Amino acid sequence: MEALTDYELIRKRLLIDGDGAGDDQRINLLVRRFTKWCNSGSQEEGYSQYQRMLSTLYQCEFSMGKTSRMYDMNLREVENYEKMYKEIECSITGAHEKIAECKQQILQARQIRKNREEYDALAKVIQRHPDRHETLKELEALGKELERLSHIKESVEDKLELRRKQFHVLHCTIHELQQTLENDEKLPEVEEAQETSMETDPKPQTN
Repeated sequence: MEALTDYELIRKRLLIDGDGAGDDQRINLLVRRFTKWCNSGSQEEGYSQYQRMLSTLYQCEFSMGKTSRMYDMNLREVENYEKMYKEIECSITGAHEKIAECKQQILQARQIRKNREEYDALAKVIQRHPDRHETLKELEALGKELERLSHIKESVEDKLELRRKQFHVLHCTIHELQQTLENDEKLPEVEEAQETSMETDPKPQTN
């Protein structure tokens, strides 16, 4: 309960004196002392009130100077905070740009890696095949072999055509020889038939 009472007292004092410096109380005290100084009956009492009033006035001036310096300090702090805020904003912007640049570099690195993998795969495929010089030599050899086979084909076709002609001549000769043999076989029969016909026919009578 006592802690709560102290809390309430502090709260009320802060409500009365917002910044906690006691300026309002000092001003009120200065006004009261000024009133007492004006209403002082003796010189000594007036001098005493005057000294107290000066002391209170010095305290007010000191508090005012302190408050002014604190105000200037707060302004400088605000300027520093604004400067820091701008620097932080620049740093954040630079960080975003750096992140975007790094992302772009990552994309390029991935593309380069992909290209290298494709190049390696193509290189492996190329290594399994002969190089261009060997391929041209093989193509040249195959061309010569094809040309040689073409000549052989033409020669074979010429020989085949010659054999066809020779076979045709041979066939015609055989046919003619067969015809001749058949004619030779028929010739005795014809002669015999002629002789038989002459024997059966009567001889012509002479007068």
